Amino acid sequence: MKKFTVLLLLILSFATAFAQQSQPVEMADVLRSSGKIYVVVVTIVIIFAGLAFYLFSIDKRLKKIEKEK
Repeated sequence: MKKFTVLLLLILSFATAFAQQSQPVEMADVLRSSGKIYVVVVTIVIIFAGLAFYLFSIDKRLKKIEKEK
């Protein structure tokens, strides 16, 4: 039942995300026209890469600790 509830919530949030696409996004158009959208994208990629590296390093340390016990 819990899986069904989570699935239903995800589907509803997905539907609301598509419902909000009717208005044009002015900020994205401005960033795209000035070329600054690439700075935003690169910044987001760097943040996600840093988080991924941090999580993998924590996982590696935890595996090492689990093997010692």
